[in-house]
Amino acid sequence: MNIQVTVKSPSRRRSSLMNQTIALAGEPTTLQQLLTMLVQSSVNAFVERQHTGNILPYLTEQEVQQSADTGKVGFGHVEDTRVPDEQQAIDAALLAFKDGLYRVFWRDEELTELAAPLALQENDTIVLIRLTMLAGRLW
Repeated sequence: MNIQVTVKSPSRRRSSLMNQTIALAGEPTTLQQLLTMLVQSSVNAFVERQHTGNILPYLTEQEVQQSADTGKVGFGHVEDTRVPDEQQAIDAALLAFKDGLYRVFWRDEELTELAAPLALQENDTIVLIRLTMLAGRLW
């Protein structure tokens, strides 16, 4: 099943929206299953990037412009050789959701319960908004 994922992070320099099409391994029936599948997909993509590399890396003009729009221009090479622990990543994502570090929206509604039923359809759009903590001093 393919879904569209839009990620909004206020910490980005231009506060841009990043859209991605992600192929899920199955059809999630709850938010918890959806988040688990998204993390699994991200971990698999990271491991794949670790094992691929160009002998002569180059960027086209269009790739440079797209990268500049998101705030980072690079070849996409991953320097870290450690293999990520998928279960630890899933646990961290679920804990971050429970702690309110990001919000999930589907069909203009906020999803607030991990166990609530979810009936995704092909090419549905999921919006993830990462929240930024404010720091300051008390006078």
